Amino acid sequence: MAVLKFRVYWEDDDAVYRDVVIKHSQSFKELNDIVLKSFEFDNKHKATFYRSNDQWQRGREITLEKYDKNYVKEPLLMDQTQIGSEIKDPNQKFIYIYDFNRNWTFQVELISVIKEENQKISYPSVIRTEGLAPSQYGTRSLLGDKFVEVEEKYDLSKGEEGFGTEGGDGDDESDEVEGGTEEAGAETFGEEL
Repeated sequence: MAVLKFRVYWEDDDAVYRDVVIKHSQSFKELNDIVLKSFEFDNKHKATFYRSNDQWQRGREITLEKYDKNYVKEPLLMDQTQIGSEIKDPNQKFIYIYDFNRNWTFQVELISVIKEENQKISYPSVIRTEGLAPSQYGTRSLLGDKFVEVEEKYDLSKGEEGFGTEGGDGDDESDEVEGGTEEAGAETFGEEL
């Protein structure tokens, strides 16, 4: 049974991608689930695939369910559509949209077809991960949740008293020193050496 290897790019940064393998007989619903899992997204929102071409134009839609919108052509349903039935090209492309409010967009490209299944792999599966996945609901830090807690506790997003910006506008009293400005103080300091 043929296994399809897809590369799933996050549209905003093509250095962030996941390689997934799936049997050609599995459904788009299973592809939907593995894409979400690979980017650490939940499975709570609407989603759709579009068959696409080399210019990433949207073609036939394959939806999670039929949504209340106008369709050019009646959509296919993910759980009823085998992936192999929609492969029309050796480099077949799909556009995947998740959460229609946030409009997460991914480009899904067939990069190879493997003739035999690997008995050690449970399909579908993520076999390669590149780049830090975007955070579904907010910012994600390389330092993790602990830094976010510290940032919130100490409100690091705002400047604190005593910390200015480089090349300040001179309105701050801290720019002045006894006997005049910082420049005068610097001259006096220089003379003592």
